[in-house]
Amino acid sequence: MPIHKNVVLVVEDHPITRNAALEFLETAGFEVIEASSADEAIRVLEARPEIHLVFTDVEMPGSIDGLKLSHYISDRWSPIKLIVVSGRTLVEQGHMPVGARFFPKPYNEDAIIEAVRSMLSEAD
Repeated sequence: MPIHKNVVLVVEDHPITRNAALEFLETAGFEVIEASSADEAIRVLEARPEIHLVFTDVEMPGSIDGLKLSHYISDRWSPIKLIVVSGRTLVEQGHMPVGARFFPKPYNEDAIIEAVRSMLSEAD
């Protein structure tokens, strides 16, 4: 019998940072997929309806940044939970979609894992 895992999409343009996020989230037991831009993330979301949470950086190349991506996701796929991170921009809660959480870089991996688990348990 297959084991159901929560699916997390990591959206990060920097490969080392993206791979680190993929690794700690996979180690925590999540199925993790990746995108290197908001545009790619939207294509992935259109193809993979089983995504439960998106973990996105703010600053990315492409037509929109991670903050605009989070609003787009909230509008189009409202059940998806959102975590927004940035090393250069402090995003105030009022500028993010309702229910999204912000973490400044460098973030604590354990805090991210705890947030992901908490947000996904609220969705159940």
